[in-house]
Amino acid sequence: MSTGKELTTWSNTPQLPAFSLMSDPYMRPGMSPTQIWTILWAYRRLSMMILFAVLGLTAIVLLLLPRTYEATSTLLVNHEVNDPLNDKEFPIGILSNYIATQTELIRNPELLLKVVDRLKLTENKDYRSGYRGGGPASLRDYVQRKLAKNLTAYQGQAGSHLIYITAQADSPELAALIANTVTDVYKEQEFLRSTNPAVERAQRYAAQLRQLSTKVEQAQEKYTGFHQRHALLATEDGRAEAEMATLADLEEQLLDAQRTRRAAEARAAGDLRSTDEVMASTSVQSLKTQLATQEAKLAELLTTLGPRHPQVVELNSQIAASERQLNREIDNHSQNAAHGVKAARELEQKLQRAVDAQREKVLAISQLYDQSAKYRLDLESARAVYKRALDGYDQVMFASLGNYTNVDVVSRATPPVRSSKPRYEVFILLGVLLAAGAALVLPLLYELSHRRVRCRDDFERDNGVPVLVEFDSSPLVGSHA
Repeated sequence: MSTGKELTTWSNTPQLPAFSLMSDPYMRPGMSPTQIWTILWAYRRLSMMILFAVLGLTAIVLLLLPRTYEATSTLLVNHEVNDPLNDKEFPIGILSNYIATQTELIRNPELLLKVVDRLKLTENKDYRSGYRGGGPASLRDYVQRKLAKNLTAYQGQAGSHLIYITAQADSPELAALIANTVTDVYKEQEFLRSTNPAVERAQRYAAQLRQLSTKVEQAQEKYTGFHQRHALLATEDGRAEAEMATLADLEEQLLDAQRTRRAAEARAAGDLRSTDEVMASTSVQSLKTQLATQEAKLAELLTTLGPRHPQVVELNSQIAASERQLNREIDNHSQNAAHGVKAARELEQKLQRAVDAQREKVLAISQLYDQSAKYRLDLESARAVYKRALDGYDQVMFASLGNYTNVDVVSRATPPVRSSKPRYEVFILLGVLLAAGAALVLPLLYELSHRRVRCRDDFERDNGVPVLVEFDSSPLVGSHA
């Protein structure tokens, strides 16, 4: 047996049983550092071979492992509502929920399907790998699910408005392209979510404006057509006032005719001999004077002459003739009074008809102007509503055309210089530890299964035999061992 050192034991004591040689100061369980070192030193060449073999295997594994690159884009999500038509204060208490919702939207399958279509990832062999068939739709879903596994979206530190979008791919350019495409698609959809309500309102507003404009045109046509049909120059052209004045004049004339008719009827119904007309008549007064003269003369003759005297008889005949003539005059005045009553009644009836006709005309004109006022009111109301709508149209159009969004790109993803997976430092450290561990443990395990004496501790610790002298190894002894 060849060892690193030659060990010799001397003892003057008689040979004792083995159990009598075991004493507590020497025999101890386990292995001492010296034992371990001698074993490792004995197998140093094998340990170095194991070390370099494991390190080489680690290097080969690192070379064969696929590389994964990560690219990250950063978004700033503003929770404030920028819609000028629907400006509301955002509840600060739900800000974290708002950001969490946005991160969920980024990883939403519908958004990722748009990314798949835009980048044509269904044609990428890395994303198609592992697909078992089932149609274009299922291929899109398969690629989308694979893309979702390699995509992360997370919020910054607590209370941060930043969202980081990280994409993993086999090439740095593809990783950056995916991250930027996801950013662009998300920003486009967020822009549509912010502006679509305003655009829809603008479209509805424009349709309402067209309806209001049509109503104004229809009201204008009705108003103008009504005036043309009834020859109305304007709403207030003075015709109504003129007709009212004519009606008032006719009613005044009617009142005068009625008074005249009542006066004529009163005269015709009274004693015509005492009427003013008869009393004012020259012929009647002359006949009365003549009759009175003749009666006075008759009375004078009767005082001297008898009733049959020719003069008395002649005078009576003259008196009778005067009375007949007076009666004829009075009858003439009576007939004139009857004719006056008739004429007064006819004039009254004529004026009454004129007043009635004028009143109907005034009522008709009033109805026309009332109808015209209704058309005018409808027109003015339609114009007022249309004007107010036009005044608010600029604001609606500004809101619909405004390029406002709640998302801003802080930084776009750039192709990474180094891969994120595998992590070389970790793998190298693990390889070194594994190589060192294998180089140390394997010789020890082999030595434990093929135990040899290599140092004094092998006698003392394992067998309880004290070593008195330890000699260095001799080349001669080593060569004949």
